[in-house]
Amino acid sequence: MKKFKPKAVYYESKAKEYELGKKLLEQYENENIPMYVIENHNNIEEMRKKNNSEFPKIKKNLIIGTRKTHKFVENHKTSDYLVPYTSSGCTAMCLYCYLVCNYNKCAYLRLFVNREQMLEKIIKTAQKSEKNLTFEIGSNSDLILENTITNNLVWTIENFADTSKGQLTLPTKFDMVDPILPLKHNGKITIRVSMNPEEIINKVEFGTSRLKERIVAINKLAEAEYKVGILIAPVILVENWKELYTNLIQRLNSELSEKVKKQAFFEIIFMTYSFVHTQINEEAFPNAINLYNTEIMTGRGKGKYSYKQDVRKEAEVYLRKQMKKYFPDNSIEYIV
Repeated sequence: MKKFKPKAVYYESKAKEYELGKKLLEQYENENIPMYVIENHNNIEEMRKKNNSEFPKIKKNLIIGTRKTHKFVENHKTSDYLVPYTSSGCTAMCLYCYLVCNYNKCAYLRLFVNREQMLEKIIKTAQKSEKNLTFEIGSNSDLILENTITNNLVWTIENFADTSKGQLTLPTKFDMVDPILPLKHNGKITIRVSMNPEEIINKVEFGTSRLKERIVAINKLAEAEYKVGILIAPVILVENWKELYTNLIQRLNSELSEKVKKQAFFEIIFMTYSFVHTQINEEAFPNAINLYNTEIMTGRGKGKYSYKQDVRKEAEVYLRKQMKKYFPDNSIEYIV
């Protein structure tokens, strides 16, 4: 994919105090990209005044600052902790993205340059624990994408691989994995590649890698001895969903390498939608598919919607049946 080049850069002055921040700011200054100083990456007044229709334009901006919150959140899925790490948001525009809690606050890509501080806490927490902890470092962003801008994932693997304890894991919808393939990772990194039917990717996951590219990427990762997982996520129950997801599972069975199929685990996640998504998508993407279906969805918490219990259960039973047929020896870690 073409490397992201921001239309404008908004940065906290403190970012200049860090090696990575200084490097990025000098790079964009040399490229004559408009740059604006902000007080807080979490509160950019100019962005807040934009209309929903300007969402795609806002996504072309880049914000550089420092991460102030470093609280680890316990997790009981494929990691022990969700860890705030080197970025938040993304350059892609998936119509369901859970990070779009408020389009003018946490949708665009924010880079946090105090990476040493963040990795140090992970390493110290891992060393103190009696068990071998796994840290999810990609719950707030896509680190394969971010790496094309910051080289942070390469830096992270190089500085974490030789530590005595701990594992890192991250998900991605992108295929730009070549920079990390030659690295000495010591089996301490698990990368989970998100897969969806081609039609869903084309109509819903704007700005992400195509399905074919994602399959090639996971095959490369397994060949480089990375631990790999596959997210079928989010499962979106469009009218022809059975056909789409059956074809996806069949295609994965056909095109994944034997090395991937031997070790990969699966996660299956049903889509959660929200009132905010509806408001933004109707104005920013008026010709896009409407993901909110009142017939099969119900309220779930404040302003959120999920599939009705009976609808979701039917879909789960169907997907489990297909997985058992085509991937009988691979575990499904969870379905939510």
